[in-house]
Amino acid sequence: MDKTNDKVKHPAKYTDKFIPIFASYLNGFVWNEMNLKYPSVLDPFGGTGKLGEIKNFGYLGKVFCCEIEKEWASISEESPLVDVSIHGDSTNMDWAKDNSFSAICTSPVYGNRISDHFHPKDESHRITYRSYIGHDLHENNSGRMNWGNKYRNLHEDVYAECRRVLVDGGLFILNVSDHIRKGEIVPVSEWHKETLISLGFDVEKALEIETPRNQFGANGSVRVGHENIFIFKLNKTRP
Repeated sequence: MDKTNDKVKHPAKYTDKFIPIFASYLNGFVWNEMNLKYPSVLDPFGGTGKLGEIKNFGYLGKVFCCEIEKEWASISEESPLVDVSIHGDSTNMDWAKDNSFSAICTSPVYGNRISDHFHPKDESHRITYRSYIGHDLHENNSGRMNWGNKYRNLHEDVYAECRRVLVDGGLFILNVSDHIRKGEIVPVSEWHKETLISLGFDVEKALEIETPRNQFGANGSVRVGHENIFIFKLNKTRP
């Protein structure tokens, strides 16, 4: 198990350059510290709670993170930048009432080889969710799912819950990326975008951000050169 200061590491936290971008959209227009445009933001794939760092870039609201793995949720719980850390399954957020959040900001797993879930018998290094946490992931953790029907079905369930807990007109920020499999680009980003559109989310803006991709592994030199950030607004009146 890979640990630092007795904490389990996470292999796919937000890229540092994304945090101020998230904060710039979440800050919105602030009338005063008690009347924020987006006073609460939820990350349904909360990981270790890195979203809380938006507070270092001026966000004054409350940050909620929901994470299905106990070890990563406990790190989020200890963060002074995360207001509420929930150890739970975001396919069923029964702890949250309808229309209880003004914003959601999240990054789902990309369905690439980081989600390989086998346990190697040799001592070779693997950058996967399973190898970093050191045990089998929860059955509903998308970090154990490569791109396919199971992956897509789970995210549809999570996004339906996000629609339920987000207010009409609420902000949804999505960070996602394609990957290359067998020499071809897998259109992960487009699928997530179209799925959210089908649930009543309207695209306000789409950004392509160049990032230094993981160069580890046999296919380290074959990577998509950017990640995507989509900014949505929820329109619950749209069919």
